[in-house]
Amino acid sequence: MLQEINDTDFDKLVVHSKSNKPILVDFWAPWCAPCRSLSILLEEIFLEYKKKSLFFKLNVDNNPKSSSKYNIRSIPTIIFFKNGIKKDIHIGIASKESIQNKLDGLIDGSGSSVG
Repeated sequence: MLQEINDTDFDKLVVHSKSNKPILVDFWAPWCAPCRSLSILLEEIFLEYKKKSLFFKLNVDNNPKSSSKYNIRSIPTIIFFKNGIKKDIHIGIASKESIQNKLDGLIDGSGSSVG
């Protein structure tokens, strides 16, 4: 199960993480039907990648500071971090293969960086 985080612990767990593993953050809300669909897929990917990546969920309704900091305007949004730096982003529903490819790129060091 993906760990729920909030504005208070976001920087500690994501930006200033001591882990060198890629971090996936799912920005979502309970009322969002596409978010619930994506959540099922992310749980499946989590089971396959839990030893090589960290996975978190952030409820945008309850955490406006982090949502605003990363310009979350549409959900679901997934942001991929490595060493505290935002490396990639996906807005909307994503395929399993697409998410895995982004994680694999960050694991092997070939992942892109976005501003």
